[in-house]
Amino acid sequence: MPVALVTGASAGLGAEFARQLAGRGADLVIVARSADALHALAAELRAEHGVLVDVLPADLADDADVRRVADRLADPQRPIDLLVNNAGFGLPLQFADNPIEDEVRHLRVHVEASMRLMHAALGTMRGRGGRIVNVASVAGFLSRSTYSACKSWLIGFSRWANGEYGRDGVSVTAVCPGFVHTTFHSRMGLEAGKEGVPGPLWLDAPDVVAEALTAAARGRAVVIPSWRYKIVVAVSRLLPRSLTASVARRGRV
Repeated sequence: MPVALVTGASAGLGAEFARQLAGRGADLVIVARSADALHALAAELRAEHGVLVDVLPADLADDADVRRVADRLADPQRPIDLLVNNAGFGLPLQFADNPIEDEVRHLRVHVEASMRLMHAALGTMRGRGGRIVNVASVAGFLSRSTYSACKSWLIGFSRWANGEYGRDGVSVTAVCPGFVHTTFHSRMGLEAGKEGVPGPLWLDAPDVVAEALTAAARGRAVVIPSWRYKIVVAVSRLLPRSLTASVARRGRV
């Protein structure tokens, strides 16, 4: 059976990736900070789908924990076929007012950890084949403080890596959703219709994950779930940066 490793799997899009992959028969390694939540999800997936699920608690802002996850990805005796880099969190958009320690941790989780885990996965996937899914955001196409910058890096690197390592049988896909009904946004107090985010702009996690997995199977470098956000991105490319930055201050994508 194929084996997938999913970070940030305790809730939200990460948990939905785990559920859909288990439903397709994949065995799993699930990673997050909350061991209790991981064990609960693992029990659910084993009972419902009969798959093997390994629990790997880790804080991807911690160097030692990142190394433990990277070591699992690099183990040639237990190869991983699909890596989902999903772990992440949001911060207030006012960079200068945020504690710099929070911003550094934010950068480590979104960029450094993703890069290190991709590097480890490529070591065993090249030549054998595999898929990497990086959960980015529509914010990566806009001007939205450091969150936007991190996601822009992830999109650009995924686009390059997909072309570079496709010849080795490895696809790298950046999935770029907008607002999704998950705990990611609810933890920041965001709900449909609040902070200037209309209800129709909110997406459902199962739809986002299904489209991401389909795009990865087709070897696409970047996927923007839903026509609504495809239009948002297309229009943003035609507008002045100052205007898109002003609009993007609403909510957190």
